[in-house]
Amino acid sequence: MKDTVIAVPMGDPAGVGPEIALKSIADPEVWDKGVPLLVGDLTVLEAVRNRLGLKMAFRTVDENAAPSGSPDELPVVDLKMIPDLAALPVGKVSALAGEASVAYIRKAVELCGAGKALGIATTPINKEALRAARAPWIGHTEMLADMSGAARSYTMFLVDKLRILFHSRHLSLKQAIETLDASEVLASIEVAAKCLESIGLPTGTIALAALNPHASDGGLFGDEEARFLIPAVEMARKKGINAVGPVPADSVFYFALQGKYAVVVSLYHDQGHIASKTYDFYRTVSVTFGLPFIRTSVDHGTAFDIAWQGKANPVSMKEALLAAFAIAPLYRPF
Repeated sequence: MKDTVIAVPMGDPAGVGPEIALKSIADPEVWDKGVPLLVGDLTVLEAVRNRLGLKMAFRTVDENAAPSGSPDELPVVDLKMIPDLAALPVGKVSALAGEASVAYIRKAVELCGAGKALGIATTPINKEALRAARAPWIGHTEMLADMSGAARSYTMFLVDKLRILFHSRHLSLKQAIETLDASEVLASIEVAAKCLESIGLPTGTIALAALNPHASDGGLFGDEEARFLIPAVEMARKKGINAVGPVPADSVFYFALQGKYAVVVSLYHDQGHIASKTYDFYRTVSVTFGLPFIRTSVDHGTAFDIAWQGKANPVSMKEALLAAFAIAPLYRPF
């Protein structure tokens, strides 16, 4: 819907967030879908625009009013977190940037809570900057869940026909394996079904990725499949969920891209990240479910080494915006 508003917190101001936000929001195709509302610091946005020779103007908007704008005049909620640019070390970790990142996200959540925005499309933040700012969260998903009062949030990647739900994310590989539990894996399979239903998609077949090579080959390469994964799939099927697996991880993502599976449950962070990013790094979109609103995001970091240099690729941010406009009006929280 063209009147759909998506809030866009500009991320860590010392990273590539402001650049990819400006470039993607200035794309006319984005405005064909709805209204992207920037949340950040006007001083930073103007500095990035001027340094990169971009042509757009800005319209400072009252957060209580309906935003308007165009690809040539971007609407901005200016939080004035960084009135002095000299205090911001571009391309470096700083407590100031961490504090600003949190403030932008908090305001975007408030806009959604007040009904002024239907969803959020986030740009990158930096975990070290959050730590320097003494923020109590490790990343976006934890922060958004806490700020919105959600009991828990869930991450799914979307790229082409491939959908990946993560059973665990910000754990070491050792922890991800040590904490495997059949009932918890079952819960992730159930969540995968709920995520699809929440945006009006048929559940289809849900594939559980295996942990070990060849799904352990009957126990030759580990026993996690027999102890945790096969029981989880069997329990899911008893509950009426069309689940299969565990399917060897070296093939499950390929078959999902061919349309065989509606979603793949990835057991740990890199298992799913490698699959989606190798297929299409820039068009992989991260979607957070379980919140009172939909949230999409780029799936790359702050890239301090190229911050404010005109080198950042805005394709992922544009895809995140387009996904937010498509999904947010359909989303029913669960």
